[in-house]
Amino acid sequence: MRRTARETTTATLTRLIKALDRQHPVTISYLKEEKNADGRKTGRLVETTRTVEIYDFYVSAAGDILAKAMDRQTGERRDFRIDRLISYSIHRTAYLVPRPVAAEPKARPTRGLVTVPALYPVGCPIARRVQLLANELAA
Repeated sequence: MRRTARETTTATLTRLIKALDRQHPVTISYLKEEKNADGRKTGRLVETTRTVEIYDFYVSAAGDILAKAMDRQTGERRDFRIDRLISYSIHRTAYLVPRPVAAEPKARPTRGLVTVPALYPVGCPIARRVQLLANELAA
C-alpha cells in the first residue's frame, strides 16, 4: 500500500489516473465523516477501507479534487476526496461493477455545493491531464 503522506497530491493523482486508464480497481483507506443513528454527520472522521473502481475525477467549488467511483462491496456510486486518502493499493484485475448511465446534465444549484467540471482529453498524456486538473484548481 502506498501512503499518501509520503507522496505529493500530484503523484497520488497521477497513479489514480493511470489506474482509471487501465481500468484497475483500487483499495483505499480514507477518512470519512461519521454519522449518528439519525443519519446526521457528527463531524468526527473515522478510517474506512474500500475497494473501488474509479471512473472520473472532478474539482468541487470548494477546491477539493474528488474521484467518482463504484464501490465493489455495495455496487453503489461514491465520491472520495483525494485529500482524505490515507493509503491506496492498485490491483491488476479488471473492473467488474457496471458504470452509471450518463444522464441529462442537471441545472447547477445557486447555493450549496457546486462542482466545477474538469474535462481533459483522454488521449492526452497523464502528466498533461494532472496539469489540467491543477490549472482548474487554481482558477
